[in-house]
Order: sequence, then structure tokens, then C-alpha cells
Amino acid sequence: MVNITYDSSGSIIWRDPDSGESFVYNPGDIAWVLASTALVWIMVPGVGYFYSGLLRRKNALSMIYLSMMTIAVVRTAFWFFWGFSLTFSDTGSSFIGDLKYFGLRGVLEKPSIGSTRIPSIVFCIYQLMFAAITPMLAIGGFAERAHLGPLLVFVFVWSTLVYDPIASWTWNKNGWSFAHGSYDFAGGTPVHISSGTAALAISIYLGKRRGYGTEALAYKPQNTTFVVLGTLFLWFGWFGFNGNANLRAAQAAIVTNLAASVGGLTWMIWDYRIEHKWSAVGFCSGAIAGLVAITPGSGFVGSPAAVLFGFSAGTICNFATQLKFVFGYDDSLDVFASHAIGGIVGNLLTAIFAQASVAGFDGFTVIPGGWLDGHWIQLPWHIADSCAGVAYSFTMTTIILWGMHFIPGLRMRVSEDVEILGIDESDMGEFAYDYVAIEPELRRVNHDVSSAIRRPLSDPESIMLKERHSSLASGPH
Repeated sequence: MVNITYDSSGSIIWRDPDSGESFVYNPGDIAWVLASTALVWIMVPGVGYFYSGLLRRKNALSMIYLSMMTIAVVRTAFWFFWGFSLTFSDTGSSFIGDLKYFGLRGVLEKPSIGSTRIPSIVFCIYQLMFAAITPMLAIGGFAERAHLGPLLVFVFVWSTLVYDPIASWTWNKNGWSFAHGSYDFAGGTPVHISSGTAALAISIYLGKRRGYGTEALAYKPQNTTFVVLGTLFLWFGWFGFNGNANLRAAQAAIVTNLAASVGGLTWMIWDYRIEHKWSAVGFCSGAIAGLVAITPGSGFVGSPAAVLFGFSAGTICNFATQLKFVFGYDDSLDVFASHAIGGIVGNLLTAIFAQASVAGFDGFTVIPGGWLDGHWIQLPWHIADSCAGVAYSFTMTTIILWGMHFIPGLRMRVSEDVEILGIDESDMGEFAYDYVAIEPELRRVNHDVSSAIRRPLSDPESIMLKERHSSLASGPH
């Protein structure tokens, strides 16, 4: 029986039957964290729409589909069984938690590890959304060249072996980074550095897409509206992503919005210098870079610093998109440049601009601050945390991909013919758009690639296309 009563103000009072200690849960805090959970949830399909808009038509639906599947896999299989326990159990090591809360055992009415003002189950479902969006960000590295079935297995394994340890050492009181006082308010390392670096490892491991370096891949985003819509979902949800900490919520929301706005304007202006066009995609890319950068510092820095966060991220991440040409890897969605580089920028700037006065807005957080407060050791710790996140995520992601390669049915890379046809047709048999709109694009792309590599293409896909076209032409539209 749950020992719950209410006081005259409506607060929930829970008495621990083991210790006899009483805890007071604030209904307002619970309501806001649950609202923030819903805000972060909408970010996952936001990533799907953003990625979908940037890809070619024949692969557009797969990314939206994966955003739904990521939520389902992480929520039902991973987080319920051991994800939450490995991340937040209070009896684990400095590297990762243990199975104390396996199957969410004991995770209900007890005070959460994050705050004694909300029960564990509320904290659990909120953190689930962070665990769900992180692998979805990394999936951008698979774009246009990976089978969908093995991807779901990858999400499950990667979340366990990569996300859990990094999140544990960052946010769990026993974690080595947390114990040394690193400031990461909402996931600079666990969410963005880990996913961005994973996308880099994926891009390198899978190799370049067919036609890389030719006109075939010099395409514009197929649906700028999807890019803008995805950005709006992400921007809207980021208020819950960063602004969930009650009394610090207002400040976190202000700096989040500032960094996104400045980042978007900065990136757009940098793009204008080359193309002399005011690009909506450029603004959206910069806004996301600014949001990524402010993530670790949103509960620690003041409003003036947020402007610098946005400008720095918009500039550095914009130029970082050229790294793929310098080093020859095919990160088609620039996940590494936006998230890993943006996360590193945010981590380092947080170490410099974090202020004890801002962190204390919630009434109980006490920190020595960053360089602005004369705490000089903070930057070396953030450098160490960022480097550890990059090294661990890259190494473990590569090992996971290598291991899956030797398991029948789990090889990621699609064949050349499937890549020509598109993931939507080959793995789903469904499309984001009418089939008639896709066939001309396939013909154009195949012609461009054939001209570039100077040989005719094998075309079993032509038979499939004709059969598909015939079935659609004879059926209802």
C-alpha cells in the first residue's frame, strides 16, 4: 500500500515505510516536468522531419519512420528493463550504474535522484525522452545507405553500451565526471557529443554513398518545409529539454531562445557570403547548432553569454561542415559538425561562463562557477569530459557496427541496387510522396552517376520500378 497523503496546500506527502521519513512532492513541479516530457517527446519526430527534408525523395519516409521506431524501441525494451537503472541507480560505479532498478523495480513513489520534490517515476519518464532522442540523432549517419531492420537492433545495443555509461558518469552522483564537478545541465556530452561522434563513426564505417563526389549527390534538400517544420518542433521542444528545472526554468528558456536565434542568424549570414541567398535551411541549421551549444550551460550561464554561445556555434559548426571534404567521410546530414562540434563548443564555453549566482536560482544548487567566478580548474575538467565522450562513443560505435557485421541478418550496408532504388521502396514499400514524382528523380540520378563513372548501370531496379508504376496506375490513387 502506498503511504500518500495531502497537506492543506495540496502538496503530496509520501512516507517511506522502511525509514519512516516523509517527503513532500510539489504538484506544480510534477506538472511542469511532465509537460517538459511532452515537449521533449515532440523533438524526436522533429529530428525525423528535419533529416527527411534534407535527404532525397526516395529516402524521405525512412527517417520519419525511424523517429517513431526509436521511441518505441528505447521506451519499451531498453529503458524499462535496464536503461534507467544503468544510468541512475545510486549503487553503481563511477562508470555505470547497476541493475538495482531492473524492470523499474522500486521506481514509483520514492524521491527521484534529480530532486526530492518529485517522485522517481516522473523523473524516469522525463529522462526516457533524452534516451530516445540521442540515438535518433546518431541515426543521421546511416542516411540513405542502411537497412531499417538492423538499425533497430543497433539502437537497442548502442543505447545500452554507449548512452548509458556516458549519461551515468555525467548525471549520476557516483559518476566520475559528476564527482569532479563538471557542469552539464541538459546533455552536452551524453546527448550531443555522443550522438554526433557516433554519426562520424557510422559514416566512416559504412563508407561513402554511391555517386559521392559527383553531381548525383550535389542535390538541394528535397523538402525545405520539412526542414523548417522539424526545426520548429526541435526549438519548441528544447524549452522542455533545457528548461525543466522549476525556478531555473525561466532563465534556461531565455538563454535557450537567445542562443538559437543568434546561431540561426550567424549561420545564415555565413552562408550568404558564398551563395548570396538568404537560406531557410541555413538558418535552421544554425538555430540547431545554437541550441546544441547552449544545452550544457542553460542552467549555469547568464543571458549575455548565450549570445556568444549562439554566435560561436553558428560560426564554428558552419565551418566544421567542411571537415567531411577535408577528411573524405560522407556525413550526409552533418550530424558530427552540428552535434559533436556544437556540444564541444557548449561544454568549453560553459566552463568559462558558468556562474554560481545563476545556478543558485533554484534555491539549493551550489557550485564554484567557471572562469567568470575565478574557478580556473573548470575548463580542464570540461576538456577531459568532452574528450572522453568523443573517444568512448567513437570506439564503442565502431565495435558495435563491426560485431553486427558478422551476425547474419544484421549487416547494415545496403547493396548498390537498393541504394539506387531508395530505402523507402526497398525496405518499406511505401513513400513520402506519390510514386510518379520519384521515378523522374531516379532516372536523373542514375544518368548523372552513369555519366560520372563512365559505365552503364545494372538495372534490376528498372523492372521493379515498372512493376510498381503499373500497379499504381491500375489501382486507386
